[in-house]
Formats: sequence, C-alpha cells, structure tokens
Amino acid sequence: MGLRCPAHPVAHALLIAAQRLGVTGVAAPSANRFGRLSPTRASHVVDEFGPALAVLDGGACAVGIESSIVDLSRGRAVLLRPGGLGRDAIEAVLGAPLLAPDAGAPRASGTLASHYAPRARLRLFADGPALAEALQNLPAAARRTVAVYSRAPQTLPAAPGWARQMPTDAAAAAHQLFDTLRALDADGATEIWVQAPPADADWDGVRDRLQRAAA
Repeated sequence: MGLRCPAHPVAHALLIAAQRLGVTGVAAPSANRFGRLSPTRASHVVDEFGPALAVLDGGACAVGIESSIVDLSRGRAVLLRPGGLGRDAIEAVLGAPLLAPDAGAPRASGTLASHYAPRARLRLFADGPALAEALQNLPAAARRTVAVYSRAPQTLPAAPGWARQMPTDAAAAAHQLFDTLRALDADGATEIWVQAPPADADWDGVRDRLQRAAA
C-alpha cells in the first residue's frame, strides 16, 4: 500500500539467525500482561515478567504507541484502532476516507473498552481548567499519592516528582506516553490525573489509549 517500513535491525538479525537454525516462523505476542501498559523499552518487559526472561534490547520504541489497524475486508476502509500512523497519511494512500467501526467490524487487538491501563487508577479530565479545579479541591495529604500528566503547566501540583508535562506535539506525546505512565506507577502513585489531548486527528492514537486506560 506504499506504507512499508524497514525492518528493525535487531528483529531482522533475529529472523536471519532463526532461519539459519531451520526455524521457519517466529511468534511475536505483546510483551505485556493482558490489559496493561504496553512496553516501549526492554526494561519494561523485564519489570513485567521478571529477570529470568531473555530479552533482546533494540532500544526504545521509535513511535511509542501501537500500530494503526485498518479493516479492508468488507469493501470499505474502517479504522479499527488509531495508532502511530495518522489518519491523513492512511487516507492519502487509500484515496478514500476512513470510516468508524460498526457492529459488524471484526475484532482487533487493543480495542477492549478497558485496556492499556497502569496499576494506578487513571482519571481523564476534559481540559486544563477542569484539572486545575480538581487539584485545588484535593486535600494536601492526598497529593502525596496523586500524580499529574498535563499539557498546561499551571495545572501541575507543587509536590516535586509527581508531575509530568505532556508534550504539545502529538508524535512526541505518543512516544513518551507509556513510558511516563510506567514511571508514575513505579513512583508509587495510586491515581494519575491526565489532561485530555486535543480533539485533532493527530492525537487520535494518544486519546484512544488514554480513554481505554481510564475506563
């Protein structure tokens, strides 16, 4: 379709080594527990499954969120899951608009109502002012366990270590999303309050992951 990506050198080397050993196929399931945050670094996989698991480290994921999934099996293009590849880029290749899934759409990975969730409870706020108001009403003692991930710096609480600023660029936000949520989990947050991304199509992938994490 014109959207081909080069193979990662580590993955390519693994496939070549497997071929030399007579292995004709390599299964590649998600390297995270069902419903939880996807890993974007080798250390995330170790944290998830323990040090006994052999992990090939090819560096941090370049995109950060999973692929876009498009259904072309029913005579029209349906976006089953938004991902790193934007809607505009896909539609430019297809020459047709992407439709929303209907009741007859096939099932796809990562499309359950609740998915991509950290251990901490994630609350999604519509905008910066709504988040700022909630923070103002938050008892001081609770701030020790509530983390904030926001595009608006004025909504961040004063407690050091519990605030992360979301990039204003959608691609940069996608790149760091899961890494940031894992870091806040590791810090011991019991809740993560997040300012919702903009409604722009560029943010579809990030918005999708956050909405499912908050469900």
